[in-house]
Amino acid sequence: MAEDWQNGGFGLYIHWPFCQAKCPYCDFNSHVSREIDQSRWLRAYLSELDRVAKQTSGRVLNTVFFGGGTPSLMDPDVVAAILARVRQLWPTSNDMEITLEANPGSVEAGRFAAYRDGGVNRISMGIQALNDHDLRRLGRIHSVDEAKQAFEIARKTFDRVSFDLIYARQDQTLEDWTSELREALSMAIDHLSLYQLTVEQGTAFGDRYNRGKLRGLPEDDLAADMYEATQDICADAGMLPYEVSNYAAIGSESRHNQIYWRYGDYAGIGPGAHARLTLNGQRHAIETWRNPNKWLEEAEAGNGENLKETVALVDQAAEFLMMGLRLSDGVDLRRYEALAGQPLEGPRVAELQALGMIELNDHHLKVLPQGRMVLNAVLAELLVD
Repeated sequence: MAEDWQNGGFGLYIHWPFCQAKCPYCDFNSHVSREIDQSRWLRAYLSELDRVAKQTSGRVLNTVFFGGGTPSLMDPDVVAAILARVRQLWPTSNDMEITLEANPGSVEAGRFAAYRDGGVNRISMGIQALNDHDLRRLGRIHSVDEAKQAFEIARKTFDRVSFDLIYARQDQTLEDWTSELREALSMAIDHLSLYQLTVEQGTAFGDRYNRGKLRGLPEDDLAADMYEATQDICADAGMLPYEVSNYAAIGSESRHNQIYWRYGDYAGIGPGAHARLTLNGQRHAIETWRNPNKWLEEAEAGNGENLKETVALVDQAAEFLMMGLRLSDGVDLRRYEALAGQPLEGPRVAELQALGMIELNDHHLKVLPQGRMVLNAVLAELLVD
């Protein structure tokens, strides 16, 4: 009998924790370090790959994603050696997607060609804004010209290139954003990730916001207008909104991220990486040591994991909904019922239907555009005890 994770597939996430500079809005596990012994890091990654492969032997691996941090600071030989070991350890799908995140400040033609030759076949580039003033506000160390040059190198080297932009920035008007978005769409190949600026606690922006010094953030109504305009403009350009913040030409969706959203299994290697793995019929939530030096030492000693907990079926059902309803396609409620042990029904479901927030049809549930604008509130209603 097939296990639930097989509905979503199996992916591998590899975290590179180092950046050239820490962006003030970023709450990812990223660090600035002057000296990095990449040979030592490679040995630790290979050791962890070997360990995880023993637990997941025989599974077909669908995707690999190098995230960070700034993985384009990794030596291309390190990336190539990791991918060579991956292919030794797992059978892979014929069209395995291998993505590497890159920042424009760490790009050059020879380096990208070396990543391609080492096995990378998709680039995700963090451009974030298309004007220099806002790039400086966001703490980015590249200019718009550098970003466009880097993107040109990427598109000449890889068939699949995505890039990120952040909107609802300080003092940004709706007209500013729609103009910038149309420029981005004129550059784009097959995929865009468009994120509304969120102020996270524990970041420089969070500290500034708490002191009342992060001025010019848009009101909720303006941010909602920006979101709606983003949906419409991207769809008109053939970039369909397949997830809350992601837009792609048909067939060019991020397969790795879809494993998360479709509640598949994924292994996580590197400092602070998370995983969901079904082992011996039981799904586990796994985290690795967050501190890079601690992770490195523990990985060298044989196991970089810091936490490994079983996930109860009722919690799996909740996670399945929280991830799957981010997708425009929604979820198959038969999976939810198998996990939860009961169907998803009741007056709250009917009320959300009546409000035009969700659509329920033949065992399939999806959040409609109006509901996606307030997705967290919709989820809170669906998941209430």
